Amino acid sequence: MTRYLISFDDGAMTFPEEELPEVAEASLKVVGKARDAGVWVFGGGLERQRASVVATDGTVTDGPYPETKAVLGGFAIIDVPSRENALEWAAELAAACRCAQEVREIMADPTD
Repeated sequence: MTRYLISFDDGAMTFPEEELPEVAEASLKVVGKARDAGVWVFGGGLERQRASVVATDGTVTDGPYPETKAVLGGFAIIDVPSRENALEWAAELAAACRCAQEVREIMADPTD
């Protein structure tokens, strides 16, 4: 099986705040379904956009950089047989979260 990162940009969820409980419930149902199917690896939303960038020389700066147009808002990692399966799970998450999802294949762990 292959692992995929399903993610959405911070700010992509543009529904009214009073609908957050309904969206959270729908999202948790998809997560539960993915767990029951044995494909859920890990996921979560980012608490805030504070980030630190550590350079190759160990220098630490605040980030993300100002020229960044999209910032990660939340993500899920799933382990499925195909990209098509990952796209199906992303569609369920998109409907639950009410925002578009990006799907990217994760390279295999080199220690496996």
